[in-house]
Amino acid sequence: MKLLTGNDLVTGDVIWWTGSGWSRHVEEAGDVGDQGEPIALAEEGARRVNGPVIIDATMTPDGPRPAHIKDRIRALGPTVRPDLTLKPADPNAGSWVI
Repeated sequence: MKLLTGNDLVTGDVIWWTGSGWSRHVEEAGDVGDQGEPIALAEEGARRVNGPVIIDATMTPDGPRPAHIKDRIRALGPTVRPDLTLKPADPNAGSWVI
């Protein structure tokens, strides 16, 4: 399984390609297979993502999980403070007070 990830140009948040757009939640990421490179080029060219990269992942009961520890930390947050991780069911996830 291959996932496409990068950073949102406005917020800098880690984002994941869902198959039809971008999400802050890795659980919503879709397998890009061998289409990752064209999608990455198009999305970067349209200035919707910064630094897109295709990574290896595995499917789990909780959704896709990046194979490499660096990408798992980008997806799920700190390893020493699980209470600080991004929770997709949280209605306030993604809302920032500025």
